[in-house]
Amino acid sequence: MPQPFRIGVSSGFKTAAPGTIEPVLARLIDPLPHVDWDYFDAGSGEPVAADAIAEFEGVIALGSPYDASTVAGCEGLACVARWGVGYDLVDTEALTANDVLLAIAVDAVRKPVAEAILTLILALAKKLAAKDRLVRTGRWDLKAQTSGLGLSGKIVGSVGMGNIGGEMFRLLGPFDLGRRLAHDPYLDPRRAEELDVELVSLETIFRESDFVITNCPLTAETRGFINARLFALMKPSAYFINTARGPIVNQEDLVAALQAGAIAGAGLDVVEPEPLPLDHPLIEMENVILSPHALAWTDDLYEMNGTIACESLLAVFRGEIPAFPVNREVFEQGRFQEKLGEMAARWRAFGV
Repeated sequence: MPQPFRIGVSSGFKTAAPGTIEPVLARLIDPLPHVDWDYFDAGSGEPVAADAIAEFEGVIALGSPYDASTVAGCEGLACVARWGVGYDLVDTEALTANDVLLAIAVDAVRKPVAEAILTLILALAKKLAAKDRLVRTGRWDLKAQTSGLGLSGKIVGSVGMGNIGGEMFRLLGPFDLGRRLAHDPYLDPRRAEELDVELVSLETIFRESDFVITNCPLTAETRGFINARLFALMKPSAYFINTARGPIVNQEDLVAALQAGAIAGAGLDVVEPEPLPLDHPLIEMENVILSPHALAWTDDLYEMNGTIACESLLAVFRGEIPAFPVNREVFEQGRFQEKLGEMAARWRAFGV
């Protein structure tokens, strides 16, 4: 009988997200006698060490970096399945060079992140944090000074227009928005038409929107590209929301815009660095709502992230391609195809 397949699970789940992946492993993996799993040491901020994952064919990754040193020498490793959708900490070129596929959980985060965006839009529009402070300090007499905004007729602009942006606009449908704007050089115009979204320039997004939402991935191209030039275009009554990645924004420029009153406020689920130092200017700003990169962390997201990660690895073990691959170029590589073939034969040998 061949050796069981081995799945490595980031030790980060035990500290940063306890109890989120284990129920899914119990449901999908534990009943399979030919698949085992165990935790590996994911370190703390440093790239995962190669010897930590050398024994595994598949890995479920959380928040640690994966670079060339991580996958070097891991001959049996076939797939890294990201618990989530962002993969800015994963060196995809290094994975491809070592015949390792990266899979993400696109469907798992679409609705939870879109709901998080909607939460921030409503909280900012209704000045929820300010109203909460009035009650806690007994200043009900000041409530007229915290009057909010209705969303009817307001312009919402999305920087990036992938699955999350599309779901965001779907959820905003009943609010009778004005214009729905998006900037995404990679979006098919036909898809924009389906979503009833106007494709416009980046400058138009910032100049005309009442709410500017960041929905793009962190790449070399997008790192720091939302900066003072763009904040200067915003209306003083407009709000900025980021639930994507902190480094997409030049945070010093955002702070300066907020301090100068150039924009009305911000809702940030992501910052740079994370955790944010307690003496950071954003902490003291009453027109800023902050969340610890967890506003989308819900029971739905936990279940779907874990399910898709496990299903991705099981698909690879069967010699198949998972639902949401990233580095598709690895499909054409001979050694990766050999891995798939070897795994498929091994899977069949278990009689499943």
